[in-house]
Amino acid sequence: MPHNKAPLSITLPKDITASIVVFLVALPLCLGIALASNAPLFSGVLAGIVGGILVGWLSGSHKSVSGPAAGLTAIVAAQIGQLGAFETFLLAVSIAGVIQIIMGTLRMGFIAEFFPSSVIKGLLAAIGVILILKQIPHVFGHDVDAEGEMSFFQPDQRNTFTELLDAVLDIQPGAALVGLLGILLLVLWDRVKMLKKSPVPAALVVVIMGVVISLILRQSGSGWAIAASHLVQVPVAKDLSAFLGFLQFPDFTQLANPAVYVAAFTIAIVATLETLLNLEAIDKLDPDQRHASPNRELIAQGIGNVTAGLIGGLPMTSVIVRSSVNINAGGKTKLSAILHGFLLLLCVLLVPAWLNEIPLSALAAILIMTGLKLASPQLLRQMCREGKTQFLPFIITVVAIIFTDLLIGILIGLAVAVAFILHSNLRRPMHKVMEKHIGGDVLRIELANQVSFLNRASLEKTLYEVPRGGHVLLDARQTDYIDPDIIDLIEDFKMKTATAHGVQLSLAGFKDKYQLADQIQYVDFTSREVQSSLTPASALEILRAGNQRFLSGERIERDYSRQVGATAGGQFPLAAVLGCIDSRAPAEVVFDLGLGDIFSARVAGNIATTELLGSIEYACAVVGAKLVVVLGHTSCGAVNAAVDLLAAAKKASEATPCGNLDGLVIEIQQAINPATLKKPDQWAAGEKAAYTNEISRLNVVRTIKTIRQRSATLNKLAEEGTIAIVGALYDVATGEVSFFQTAESSMTKLGLPMAAAV
Repeated sequence: MPHNKAPLSITLPKDITASIVVFLVALPLCLGIALASNAPLFSGVLAGIVGGILVGWLSGSHKSVSGPAAGLTAIVAAQIGQLGAFETFLLAVSIAGVIQIIMGTLRMGFIAEFFPSSVIKGLLAAIGVILILKQIPHVFGHDVDAEGEMSFFQPDQRNTFTELLDAVLDIQPGAALVGLLGILLLVLWDRVKMLKKSPVPAALVVVIMGVVISLILRQSGSGWAIAASHLVQVPVAKDLSAFLGFLQFPDFTQLANPAVYVAAFTIAIVATLETLLNLEAIDKLDPDQRHASPNRELIAQGIGNVTAGLIGGLPMTSVIVRSSVNINAGGKTKLSAILHGFLLLLCVLLVPAWLNEIPLSALAAILIMTGLKLASPQLLRQMCREGKTQFLPFIITVVAIIFTDLLIGILIGLAVAVAFILHSNLRRPMHKVMEKHIGGDVLRIELANQVSFLNRASLEKTLYEVPRGGHVLLDARQTDYIDPDIIDLIEDFKMKTATAHGVQLSLAGFKDKYQLADQIQYVDFTSREVQSSLTPASALEILRAGNQRFLSGERIERDYSRQVGATAGGQFPLAAVLGCIDSRAPAEVVFDLGLGDIFSARVAGNIATTELLGSIEYACAVVGAKLVVVLGHTSCGAVNAAVDLLAAAKKASEATPCGNLDGLVIEIQQAINPATLKKPDQWAAGEKAAYTNEISRLNVVRTIKTIRQRSATLNKLAEEGTIAIVGALYDVATGEVSFFQTAESSMTKLGLPMAAAV
């Protein structure tokens, strides 16, 4: 995703400080995950180094930090046990990396796009809750459970909650002092403006504070001294040769062992799924909202795992915890991940004894604050507001991950989300609307963009429920793909069921490859037959219903290109509408009509000039329209001008540059009682607008009277009941049309309110 790249001078300091914080947190996690996996401790550190330097360099993500993953601990431990030797396991790790490279090359990173956002957000919240629950014992110095262990059921047969109870009985005062002071410092650091803007990261201050307190307690001989078992425990090498001795290499003699490939495939699939989900979650956390390529990430992870397997490292993934710490510490680019890898390498190589002075409780304090940011109350409130279809998959994902592990919890959350999707598809797989066309009611079924076999049951149920004599339209104009099962259902209904049930089936918009040509069997414009069947009352009802659709936003979908051809041979409109030229009141739109449905005559102020009377006579007496509607509207500029000019005793040609407005304005002014006029400064707030709107209505009444007086043809048709002449006022603020009739109307059966005479 394109974005503005910040200058290095701005990002480098932030990346350096973030890399230090990530390094401090990553170190015990690498060791703890190795311990929980029954693997050599140094294998976890190697995975962190490779994940930081190599994967960080190859990855396209600016926030993701890779390393050994807690979600893989159970699988790694099981596979090491099944393969019998760590060297054989390393061979499986390298092969798993090759599989990931192939998956990335084949662009299989799209898998993550099928995971609903509710599940991804549930993953983030669950990791936050687990961090809090798992780190509370470490804050108080109860370090029986490995630092990086994240599963509910622990290798020591205890679980997350029993570990919390055990911690109450096993509080180490010195470690607890460091942990609680660390949490307090982190809380204050976020709330004190001066500290928050400090270039020194709060996490680094917490670690330094923890080391200082630990040294003071030890040097003073206090009973609160923190024992070595409660400090970071990095393997210490006396020299470079000893350091290199920590490296282990795969046993290539096991290439013919089928169990190696089963292990490799298992690791590759789980690591890929975890990486893609974590990457999706990290993108959501990124303040700059940058999107990393999942395919590039798979290739980077694959190369990292190949390398880790060749030198003795654990398999790795993109990791939420370290990535969240990176974001919270202000990391801006992937340089922070790379630098954290170099810090791991250099410090483990050069100063491992210094690292072993860091209390685990200080690091636990940092992780607890990270957990609080991931599992924030704001996220819970947001998911509640989004309704049960979002909240239930979210909360079930959270609970499932907490009580099982990352992978199982994600799969449970996904299953719940899919269940909601299936339920939604069963109930509302497509948009259905009953459209009232000129020729009758039509049930329009608008198919989705992608119509799968999951929609078959609901579509079949809907089609079979169409009553005898009904009409249904399958609209595929917005559809890109339709499953063959659905096509078979439609063809079968078209050829057999529709005829047997007495149902008319219309089709529109199906792509050529489906061999279902457009077939419209209903009339959606005013044809000769439709016009001849209409009465003035039914024509009026069509206009009223159309305005209701316009107001509700449920306008009829029309194929105007087809209507062009259908109406080319002649016109048979149902009504003639005399409206104003105002751009906000197009009659065809506000009455939701198609081509050929009405004559539309428009003039400023909707007055009945001789020319317009001739047009309306032609519409009714020659072409056969059943209704004449004089359509005024609120906030009419012509009416406002007529009121202002009459009050000022001026002509339009005197007050405006328009030389031909005088006759039009004088015509409108006939609807105004001069005795009701006020000077401009005499109107109360809102009074002038209400007055002119009433004049607009009275102007419509007067126009109807003028039509009856000046046109013997229209007057006769109205007297005979062949046509009706009604008034209407369109509200430009709401879109609603209010119909009424006048004393000149002879058709009381229209059921309209009577307007007072001018």
